[in-house]
Amino acid sequence: MVALHGFVGPWYRNLFRFVVLFSYIIPISLRVNLDMGKSAYGWMIMKDENIPGTVVRTSTIPEELGRLVYLLTDKTGTLTQNEMIFKRLHLGTVSYGTDTMDEIQSHIIQSYAQVVPQPSGGGGGPSGATPSRKTQPSAPKVRKSVSSRIHEAVKAIALCHNVTPVYESHPSVNGEPESAEADQDFSDDNRTYQASSPDEVALVRWTESVGLTLVNRDLTSLQLKTPAAQILSFHILQIFPFTSESKRMGIIVREESTGEITFYMKGADVAMASIVQYNDWLEEECGNMAREGLRTLVVSKKCLSEEQYQDFENRYNQAKLSIHDRALKVAAVVESLEREMELLCLTGVEDQLQADVRPTLELLRNAGIKIWMLTGDKLETATCIAKSSHLVSRSQDIHIFRPVSNRGEAHLELNAFRRKHDCALVISGDSLEVCLRYYEHEFVELACQCPAVVCCRCSPTQKAQIVRLLQQHTANRTCAIGDGGNDVSMIQAADCGIGIEGKEGKQASLAADFSITQFKHIGRLLMVHGRNSYKRSAALGQFVMHRGMIISTMQAVFSSIFYFASVPLYQGFLMVGYATIYTMFPVFSLVLDQDVKPEMALLYPELYKDLTKGRSLSFKTFLIWVLISVYQGGILMYGGLVLFESEFVHVVAISFTALVLTELLMVALTIRTWHLFMVLAEFFSLGCYLASLAFLNEYFDLSFITTWPFLWKVSAITLVSCLPLYIIKYLKRKFSPPSYSKLSS
Repeated sequence: MVALHGFVGPWYRNLFRFVVLFSYIIPISLRVNLDMGKSAYGWMIMKDENIPGTVVRTSTIPEELGRLVYLLTDKTGTLTQNEMIFKRLHLGTVSYGTDTMDEIQSHIIQSYAQVVPQPSGGGGGPSGATPSRKTQPSAPKVRKSVSSRIHEAVKAIALCHNVTPVYESHPSVNGEPESAEADQDFSDDNRTYQASSPDEVALVRWTESVGLTLVNRDLTSLQLKTPAAQILSFHILQIFPFTSESKRMGIIVREESTGEITFYMKGADVAMASIVQYNDWLEEECGNMAREGLRTLVVSKKCLSEEQYQDFENRYNQAKLSIHDRALKVAAVVESLEREMELLCLTGVEDQLQADVRPTLELLRNAGIKIWMLTGDKLETATCIAKSSHLVSRSQDIHIFRPVSNRGEAHLELNAFRRKHDCALVISGDSLEVCLRYYEHEFVELACQCPAVVCCRCSPTQKAQIVRLLQQHTANRTCAIGDGGNDVSMIQAADCGIGIEGKEGKQASLAADFSITQFKHIGRLLMVHGRNSYKRSAALGQFVMHRGMIISTMQAVFSSIFYFASVPLYQGFLMVGYATIYTMFPVFSLVLDQDVKPEMALLYPELYKDLTKGRSLSFKTFLIWVLISVYQGGILMYGGLVLFESEFVHVVAISFTALVLTELLMVALTIRTWHLFMVLAEFFSLGCYLASLAFLNEYFDLSFITTWPFLWKVSAITLVSCLPLYIIKYLKRKFSPPSYSKLSS
């Protein structure tokens, strides 16, 4: 304006005046409206009765739920229930399933029945009988009986864990408190097991079902009860907890009745294969169990003499006291003990799928969302779960990426994978690391073309790395969902993190943006609430910008006509009321709008694909709203100037009234589904404006606004500014209707 005026006079003063006059073009209220809208979306999500227990922990990104392209999910506790059921025990030559567990129970009863009668005859009987059964099989050339091997395997499973039995307290009965505690400690009715891993609880419950029960445990001791109600006490000498790096845990115990020291260890087959003695069945049976969808654990033991243990303890304590490289030295000492261990058994535990996982994954796949399953399980187990959960559809092939260790092997395998089309990819964490080291861009490009990807044997850092790679190479929105502490890094790295409150605690739930109770709730969370949040935020944001641009256009037209004078068109309360009480409620009521009913959005998930293209809020839609604002602002201002007769105050009355009516009609034009509160907001704002006219005699001529010429002039200007847009909207709906309108018709 200053340049058009020619920089005459005190032009710098006019410059600052125009900056203030056109400040409405900057939508300062946009941030407030969007933040309030996002809070409303979060409230609607938490109040949805179809997804009970959902918690929105951030109010800044609910619309991100409507633009997701990649969903990265954990397996255990996310797709599955994380309720482990013991299914298989394999001893190398014989395997026991759920239908033959009674044979194991009979072997355990028979094994301890040989020991029980002797305590009544003499105190030294049991202490002599137990070691004789143990020392004899340890001779290398004597083949153990099946009963002896079952007994050793069950005993190892009952001892090698971090499970603690917990008893409910009962009201004390008159009598000796010690006897009451003793009765409470060993009663089976009120005993529950607590552990960090549900796998261990399942194993201990199984040993209880076959006759060997964990009845007490503290920091230094552990007690088992035999089928004959005999108590076996063990002193815990050392315990080596499970870590994601070692993938195994161990415990050294001394049996108090015999003084025998035994080192028990269990862990994943990849970690235990090099630790146990040579065998020809472990790898094959692990693969067989994994193909059935079972989680496998290898159990082993090693008998230690007193001298061996003392030597180990001295070296172990010395390593723990070292100042430099303490962790490495401690690990080296422990590894010196993990050699040539006796393989006892292989266990298989089943983790069943959650309810409605299959239809939910199929819903997400039909919505165009590519699902990546990142798990720490074996390749065969992950592949089996991917098939059973319908993560991989029946018509799709599965390409299993062979293990690679160097650049050449990775290059050959990537070339082989490149020749496959429309197939799911299954890759291990080690092979993934090699591919990303040498061929990061090529691998991500090929993997992104797959309908589904399964990464097994993944560490928590690898999960987060995969999320960041997808963000860098695709620039698409990613969502990570998990239930445990090992999923926190992945959840926090993703654009949208969803945590499930599972049996592994609330670490993932508290670290996530959204918390749900079951995996099936993610379908409604994305298809319904994600869609509504994105569409509503797009409409609300663009309308707030339109509200500022239209009045700035009117100010520009007014100043241009009156010789570029830096004089405000509307003053005082008119400007304040325009942005607040006259238009705020109808504009904000757009947060209740919806283009598709929830049932329709869930029935036709293909509608979600349109959202990922970002067409609801783009440069194109922004420019369209700018043109609408310029057109309507020009019509309102020129119309008011053409139709006014005598006084300038009539221009203000005509143009401002037409402006308020235009805003209300534009809200009505934008709304797709009317809600009661929308109607109330429209009439409330109109009523507030009409009521305020009685108090605006400073700005309006009250005698003029009650005349017929005022009414028809305002109606004519409003009609010219809005009617063409209504006609364009009708023609567009008729000749180029949106995809959802075809379904609702």
